[in-house]
Amino acid sequence: MNRSRLYGPSLALLAALCLLPAAPALSRVTRIVIDETLPMPASPQASANAMAYDMVAGRAFGELDPALPGNALIQDIALAREADGKVRYVASFVIFKPREGARASGLMWHDVPNRGRVYPMAPEEREAGDVLLASAWQGDNAGATTVRPTASATGLQWLKVPVARGPGNTPITGEVLGRIVNRSGPASQPLLVQTNPVPYKPVSLDTRQARLVSRGGESQSGVVSDEREMAASDWAWARCDERNPFPGIPDPTQICLKQGFDPNRLYQVVFTAADPYVLGIGFAAWRDVGHFFKTARQDDAGTPNPIAALVTHSIARGVSQSGNFLRGWLHLGFNQAEQGGAVHDGLWPIIAGRRIALNFRWAQPDGVLELYQAGSEGPQWWLPHPDPVRGLPAAGILDRCLASRTCPKIMEHFGSAEVWALKLTPEWIGTDGRSDLPLPDNVRRYYIASSNHGGGAGGFNSSLPGQGLPAEGAMCPGNNFGRGLLPANPMPHAETVNALRHHFRQWVMKGVSPPASRYPTLAAGQLAPAHKVALGMPDLPGLRATVPEADFIMPVLDYDWGPDFRPLDGSGVASKAPPGIRQVLNMWAPKVNPDGNELGGVPVVLLDAPLGTYLGWNITSAGFHKGQICNYVGGMVPFARTPEERAARADSRASLQERYGNHDGYVQAVRRAAERARREGFLLEADAQKLIKAAQDSGVLK
Repeated sequence: MNRSRLYGPSLALLAALCLLPAAPALSRVTRIVIDETLPMPASPQASANAMAYDMVAGRAFGELDPALPGNALIQDIALAREADGKVRYVASFVIFKPREGARASGLMWHDVPNRGRVYPMAPEEREAGDVLLASAWQGDNAGATTVRPTASATGLQWLKVPVARGPGNTPITGEVLGRIVNRSGPASQPLLVQTNPVPYKPVSLDTRQARLVSRGGESQSGVVSDEREMAASDWAWARCDERNPFPGIPDPTQICLKQGFDPNRLYQVVFTAADPYVLGIGFAAWRDVGHFFKTARQDDAGTPNPIAALVTHSIARGVSQSGNFLRGWLHLGFNQAEQGGAVHDGLWPIIAGRRIALNFRWAQPDGVLELYQAGSEGPQWWLPHPDPVRGLPAAGILDRCLASRTCPKIMEHFGSAEVWALKLTPEWIGTDGRSDLPLPDNVRRYYIASSNHGGGAGGFNSSLPGQGLPAEGAMCPGNNFGRGLLPANPMPHAETVNALRHHFRQWVMKGVSPPASRYPTLAAGQLAPAHKVALGMPDLPGLRATVPEADFIMPVLDYDWGPDFRPLDGSGVASKAPPGIRQVLNMWAPKVNPDGNELGGVPVVLLDAPLGTYLGWNITSAGFHKGQICNYVGGMVPFARTPEERAARADSRASLQERYGNHDGYVQAVRRAAERARREGFLLEADAQKLIKAAQDSGVLK
């Protein structure tokens, strides 16, 4: 197999280029415009002496040289050049900074927006005097990511990128896939990826130039049942409703059906689109904006950098989709500045176990790994390791930064939902699952067992029926996926993240090592094939006795995206819509204890003093996905309160009274759990005291 075709520029070449004298800075931010400056509202958790902060929003105008090695691997970048050979973009940004620069800590968090959204700055970061920069990367110009004329300090962050054009400025075309699920009635429906529209439109509204099928069923492993092709005369690219019946008003973003939509069927269309966005520019734009604000005093016109000289260290941070962005960004070498050296000192991909599918033609970056969505291609692990199952050579996410000596310190943490629906465990044990893969010294990995995507509500009443645990099942995230049978899992991440944040800033700024990595391993006997028997899952009241079955987990699918797709990099041209499925990879998950709670993670108070079984999965209650995994939301099954209630439910798990005796017994269990987590470095003292107080105030066994 031709490695250069799979991986793009060779690592040997990249390493050699890193040793050459630094070239002039040709890829950079040339101009910034400040659109808005506002005082930042005080945090409700702030102390009396909290410093005042300002929010500064604006746009960064950047240019890229497609010939430079750090940019040349961006798919289609050479097809977006302007007359002078450069490629240009506009990225909006927002900065949260101390009003008194002298009180700044020297640390900048460079956050990756999630579908344009900027997460609030943590009170602890404001107390410390940190700077937060959030800058745009997602350039698909659809829905929430639609390009806006100016930036807002409280709004979404967007990126304007060019489209690729062929010789003589001719349009480039290709096939694109869109899906509609769990919709009913005569009204037309949009094509969505997650919650934003598909970012491409058909070149023709003639339905004979597209193919629309409906499906009666499909499994998570891609087995399709009852597929029917719809006649071109039975549907239209149009907006329709009861006042505008079929064929409706022409609209390239909507589909109208003559007979309306059946909620029990999924609809899938393949159409020809034109003008693909050069979305990989988002990697370079995020790199250059971060480097500018960390190092520059002013732009080319003399506009001052509003945080000039305030930053000595920086940590890149992203959550979920934006954490996946960071893993892809590092893998493609973008922590190396064009001027040489590293952009960021630390990198924190949060609840993100894959690389984002961004740098290929016709990418849909909103995808969350539902069927036919890219993101599991190539190495998901850090150091070079072969992929014998998919026939790929040894490679790792750190390959390019190791070659350029620009690898940051890395902290990653996950929960159970990432295992069950976001295809995490190959990062730990490879695609063949034969051995634990080694972690390099610059990486720490922490697993928050039995927890939802991003953590749950926390506290203790949130686990008690009638006192905080919802009676209604959780909504399944994704594109109108459905609702779960079980209420959402309340297992928290917040207190663990507070401790990890403390350790990470100490590691980056002072060289103080954080706690050792803690996650389930094969060597410790904590991982097994992802089904009930192998994991040791008990029967849970109200659920079918066989769940989770062997085909319940969302598996890694080995897709055939076409001959011009480079799977190691996740780059190239995806020419097959939908892609073929070569094989379904075996998936592993953490084993569980007799309560059904997972083994092998960091200490968490609610897990060490449990009030039920906390699951990284849920079951879809109705609709097209009925009976299948509820995408990436977890669930909870509370313990019985008394032995009598337990017997009536035929519940194998001990009741609350059998475990703790009474309310005071539960508070003592929380004290012991909090002390353990604090002693091992995963709980701050202030949070420990808050949890003990919350347990005292809770309704557990009152």
